[in-house]
Amino acid sequence: MSVIFLFIDGVGLGKANKANPFTQSTYRGFSAMAGDQSFTKKASELTETNYLFKYVDARLGVEGLPQSGTGQTALFTGKNASKKIGKHFGPFPHSGIKPFLKKESLFIKAKELGKRANFINAYPDIFFQKARKRNRWSCTTLMTKSANISLNTTKEVKNGQALTAELTQQAWGEHLDIDVPEISPEEAADRLLEQNEKYDLLLHEYYLTDKAGHSQELDKAAHYLQTYDRFLWHLINKKNSDTTIVLCSDHGNVEDLSTKTHTFNKVPLFTYGPGALQFKKAQSIMDVTPGIIEELARNDSN
Repeated sequence: MSVIFLFIDGVGLGKANKANPFTQSTYRGFSAMAGDQSFTKKASELTETNYLFKYVDARLGVEGLPQSGTGQTALFTGKNASKKIGKHFGPFPHSGIKPFLKKESLFIKAKELGKRANFINAYPDIFFQKARKRNRWSCTTLMTKSANISLNTTKEVKNGQALTAELTQQAWGEHLDIDVPEISPEEAADRLLEQNEKYDLLLHEYYLTDKAGHSQELDKAAHYLQTYDRFLWHLINKKNSDTTIVLCSDHGNVEDLSTKTHTFNKVPLFTYGPGALQFKKAQSIMDVTPGIIEELARNDSN
């Protein structure tokens, strides 16, 4: 029994209009996630055996637009990071909430249960150089480092053990001049599923949806969404029966290209597999980590 946690940045459930890229193309994975409904506010929440789709809150009772630093910290720790510092903050974690990521994260809690956890994203050398120089780490990388889990590098990508940010490795070859072949989203999904066999909990982050939302460019949004959609569709169809997929975002953004800011929209929570109904009572992004930990702990009692 294992959990694949798919964190997709900046995806909310928005209105069905021309500013919403989810209404301008067909996305099999996103539609399947919503129970073959349109991936908009019109979709009904669904709860079935081994399957759940619902809307969860990312505002957390704090005024202002949700931001990545506080939103991701809440998502990965179950703590109200925004309330802790009295505001939404991002894109990096505020100093006042870093202790949550360092001491109370999903990875820390999983390891306390004796579970094997890993973060499958990889980073090029230039990322490590800049992060160390500025001592500025994202929520996911700070959480991973603090749990004494090694961050993946170019070596792991070349060995087929990790994934690049855009999934296909294209940007690493074209823009970073790193000698890696381009792969398909489906091949990326297969790589994740292969690595999942080694762990009880495997996290993947896709941030390009948030980047597309800030750009307000429909073509860019469609490209990033289509890539992820193929990846997601393959995972849904090829995962083994003992694995539970958990997908959630930190705030809305790409679903409304009429604005370059984040949105107030609720975000999707999709769970698929034997642990899906652990999240039946989830109301906000703070309920994701507790649900995952409950599922990992439940596996010990079976």
